[in-house]
Amino acid sequence: MADDDADTIREKFSDSVNMTAKELDDWLDTDESQSVGNASGDEESTGHYMGRRIVEIQHKKVADLDDDDLAAMKKVSGYVARHLKQKPTKEDVETSKWRYSLMNWGHDPLK
Repeated sequence: MADDDADTIREKFSDSVNMTAKELDDWLDTDESQSVGNASGDEESTGHYMGRRIVEIQHKKVADLDDDDLAAMKKVSGYVARHLKQKPTKEDVETSKWRYSLMNWGHDPLK
């Protein structure tokens, strides 16, 4: 299936993630980053974990990407595409949980 082709997955990931590894890594250290997402107790939120995973992927060479990396990349692309459609209409986007959540997944909608 074309959607599962490694080249297609990498292309969609590249289109979805518009933050550099450094930008994302710096963002993940902020209180704002840690203030959003689903987590239970002291666990890290899914989005925050995926942000760290994205940074790992960004540091890899294409030839070193494995099936787990490609699955994560596909998950990121799907999340960003779905979440972009949920843009808030009545709040300041710059400081919205919507933007913060997207940024945890490597996409800053204000870029």
